[in-house]
Amino acid sequence: MDSETFTHPDEKRGEVITAPDAIRSPRRRAVVSFVRRSSHLEGRLARAWEQYAPHYLLHLPGGGRDLGVDPQYHFTRAEAARLWGADRPLVVEIGTGQGENVIAAAKREPDRNFLALEVYDPGVAHTLLRAGKAGLENLRVAQVNAPELLAVCEAGMLDEVWTFFPDPWPKMKHHKRRIVQPALAANVHDALKPGGVWRIATDIDDYALHVHEVMDAAPGFENMGTLEVSLPTEHVGKGDADRAADLPHAMFTESERFDGRVLTNFEKKGLDAGRTIHDFTYRAV
Repeated sequence: MDSETFTHPDEKRGEVITAPDAIRSPRRRAVVSFVRRSSHLEGRLARAWEQYAPHYLLHLPGGGRDLGVDPQYHFTRAEAARLWGADRPLVVEIGTGQGENVIAAAKREPDRNFLALEVYDPGVAHTLLRAGKAGLENLRVAQVNAPELLAVCEAGMLDEVWTFFPDPWPKMKHHKRRIVQPALAANVHDALKPGGVWRIATDIDDYALHVHEVMDAAPGFENMGTLEVSLPTEHVGKGDADRAADLPHAMFTESERFDGRVLTNFEKKGLDAGRTIHDFTYRAV
């Protein structure tokens, strides 16, 4: 198949693995869960991008600086098998950060493919560096807006989806930017195989309430949790979080800690600060 490579106009970092039939098309975008930051990679991260992007980094149709995915593109099981070089169960991590979890999982489970989705250059570079040093063949990285990619996935092609410690967007007016939303839940459900799971974790109580509001009501998902957790039943924003303790509370069902998630420095800081780690497992039914 013919293919075309799109690179960021200010980033000449070598050839990358491409998806076929890349087409740019103008579109009006929904609210996104991130803000693009200007970043200049130097030293080992710049070298990692140059060295490992050709093998690991996917540039999907419709990419570029807005990190979108062309809605006419279809990310299929066959396409994944071509891009990874093997047809194996596929796990997608939304917001991979510096790649600690997805890299550890790819090392631990060579019989699965992994796709790390991250929007920020340093996070992508760290993941490329870790993957390259480990010589992984079952991992790829895409710098895209995750909801747009999930919207074009073939039905039933994903084994699991992971979203660990997403940006909490603490201000009330920014809650609409939180990545866990009904539209994404619907697309994740369609992309998961029957019985596949969406694993979510957060160390922010208000975000945990948000997850319950979205996911406990999401059609086609079953909450697999076994723990009872007390949470405020009203939202608080940045600057008034202290009043949460005085709000009405209710019991919610959550999961035990996912033992496949490594303890990152980010999670450790949350624990050291006395925050509760909330784990969720929602199964597609």
